[in-house]
Amino acid sequence: MRLDKFLKVSRLIKRRTVANKVSEQGRIYVNGVISKPAKQLKEGDIITIVQAQSEIKVKILRIPNNNVSVQEASTLYEILSE
Repeated sequence: MRLDKFLKVSRLIKRRTVANKVSEQGRIYVNGVISKPAKQLKEGDIITIVQAQSEIKVKILRIPNNNVSVQEASTLYEILSE
């Protein structure tokens, strides 16, 4: 699954267009490397999102086939640090 799609489906970022913009600005890292929106993700990858005054780091636990419910969204990742 693409990085921008995963961020939207997991609800780490609310809209895919916003995920694209943030990624294009170089504020999203996958396994420590700045990543573009089209980056293909796999289970076990570590995503770091750098925001204005904070940083969130999550580990991907599973990649969904389609959209998931709000309750399932938090089961897609584990928060490592905030």
